[in-house]
Amino acid sequence: MATVTSNRRRLESPSSCFRCPCFDVVDEEVKGEEEADKMLRNLWALRQISQKTISTASRRQITNKVPEYQKLFQEDNGIPVYLKGGVMDTLLYRLTMTLSIFGTGYVLYELFMAAMPKKNK
Repeated sequence: MATVTSNRRRLESPSSCFRCPCFDVVDEEVKGEEEADKMLRNLWALRQISQKTISTASRRQITNKVPEYQKLFQEDNGIPVYLKGGVMDTLLYRLTMTLSIFGTGYVLYELFMAAMPKKNK
């Protein structure tokens, strides 16, 4: 009797009998949906954890520096606005001007070289 039940199981199991390839596609789609559901659940859990962490964290006081910057930039001292920020503004301005001058010179050089083709011997 044990052989009869094992034969029945063998016949009933999908791997032992003929299966249409369409079933494999459906099985893969179901597996893909299950994986997508699992990823979505993990993402949802991560979102909830991050919200709890952020909302329960102690918040430090940030001082409002806007009035100070307004006084600095509205002051009439003869310095252009793009240089009133300090040393970094001055360095960025000089770097930008230097690159612009060298870039313009290089473009003019390349135009001149393109206008004067080399002579073939």
